[in-house]
Amino acid sequence: MPKSFNQKLKILYLMDVLLERTDEEHPISAKDMAQYLRGYGISVERKTVYDDIEALRIYGLDIRNRRGKVGGFYIANRKFQLPEVKFLMDAVQSSRFVTQKKSRELLRKLESLVIPEAAKKLREQLFIEPGNKTVNEEIYSNIQTIYDGMSRNRQIRFHYYEWTLSKELKPKKNGEWYQASPWKMIWKNENYYLLGLDERSGVVKHYRVDKMMQVEVIEKQKRNGGNIFRDFDLGKFSSSTFGMFGGKERSVRMEFENQFVGVVLDRFGQDVMLIPKDENHFSMQAQIKVSTQFFGWLAGLGTGAVIVSPENIRREYVSFLKKTLKNYGEKYDGKI
Repeated sequence: MPKSFNQKLKILYLMDVLLERTDEEHPISAKDMAQYLRGYGISVERKTVYDDIEALRIYGLDIRNRRGKVGGFYIANRKFQLPEVKFLMDAVQSSRFVTQKKSRELLRKLESLVIPEAAKKLREQLFIEPGNKTVNEEIYSNIQTIYDGMSRNRQIRFHYYEWTLSKELKPKKNGEWYQASPWKMIWKNENYYLLGLDERSGVVKHYRVDKMMQVEVIEKQKRNGGNIFRDFDLGKFSSSTFGMFGGKERSVRMEFENQFVGVVLDRFGQDVMLIPKDENHFSMQAQIKVSTQFFGWLAGLGTGAVIVSPENIRREYVSFLKKTLKNYGEKYDGKI
């Protein structure tokens, strides 16, 4: 590359070395920066380095000068701080809908947001649990196709898969196409879901994105369900659905021991109304998509949680508990 052209790139190389290699604990001196530039065939005086650093400050980089024995220039504030990068990396690690291969690629990209010393420390804390990730390598392209359908107001079609006992994915409904109007994407329970209107039934349904394959936009079919999703409360939907299992939505009143206040707030959000019943119990009411997953969550709280009303949901819960006992050869003695 011609020397004159390299000179034009000088300030960009300086910006790179500051962003990629420096923080308050790892500054770089003007002398070292000049040495770094010589590696690109750029001869520069120390004063010119100072002038370029000032230009980068005016451009918007927060470059500071650390005085002392180990002094030099460094980037003080970045777009992403170390705890933020750690948070994003943990999210990638725990996301089941991202394959192991894609997880490693994403983690490498996130590492590039911090200096090498910090990246090494982050890398030492990484652990991707074997067998805990999807095997669907189409996940990235499928998400892009789904968003294309949303942005262009078009329906999509796809094949939906399920696991077999031989640990293989096979298409549901004998490989028939599913057709839906895509409206929302939800990240819940470490998985990614598409929320949309099923075109065959006219019912709002959700689909795990990692089980969707061969996703296509249907060019000639506009989306339906705009009136349903215009004021759709995603937070309410998320808190009312247990394990992303569907069910008929009902208003359910429950009583809990006070020790479960935090559990209830984590599940239903800070806006739920908690009504003290006595010194040790409180009650609350919420819209619930009643399913076996909801009953399982409630059973996990033991005797500290009770369904008060409606009566038919109480009876369904008792039936659920009786069937569970039967699986263990136990008879229902009427004391539930």
